[in-house]
Amino acid sequence: MLVNVEFHYDFASPNSYFSHRIIPGIEERTGVKFKYVPILLGGIFKATNNKSPMEQFAEVKNKQEYNARETERFIDKHNLKKYTRNPHFPVNTLHIMRGACYALGKSFEANYIETMYQCMWERGLNMSDPAIIEQALNEYGLPAADIIAATQEPAVKQILLDSSTTSVEKGNFGSPTFFVNDEIFFGKDRLRDVEEEILAQLRF
Repeated sequence: MLVNVEFHYDFASPNSYFSHRIIPGIEERTGVKFKYVPILLGGIFKATNNKSPMEQFAEVKNKQEYNARETERFIDKHNLKKYTRNPHFPVNTLHIMRGACYALGKSFEANYIETMYQCMWERGLNMSDPAIIEQALNEYGLPAADIIAATQEPAVKQILLDSSTTSVEKGNFGSPTFFVNDEIFFGKDRLRDVEEEILAQLRF
């Protein structure tokens, strides 16, 4: 059976970064490649009346502390020692998500995605700053001028809007979200379930 696996992501989400780091192992074990689908988390939240965990649980005693401990355990379990909390968080990722839309299907797509995740969650850069974005693109050997120009093109803006809208229509309400054919999974803690579902569908 043909298994289509999608990862709906926004660089703004640290849990999306964690998922990005775990995905290659799942791909290797299952032989199935994940399709990276760029979405804008702010637009998803607005369309679904959702809020970030920081806002949603701000007044819940012990919740933030638990989330921090859960993150520590995940980092230790998967040896994600390069992770650093971005001091500029929350970061407006509109421009770099448009860049991801422009990169779709191009030879540098994977390099672009990896670069943005490194800059956001390993180097802690302010990736809402156009000057820092340009510097990072040049540093990693990406076509900076083309990408920056494309982020202002109506067609590229529309790709991000349409992708986010379609994601919501499929059932998404945040990031990281995964689709294994029609089955939806939300959160980094569901990656084992994602892998099991891939294997189950491969057996059909």
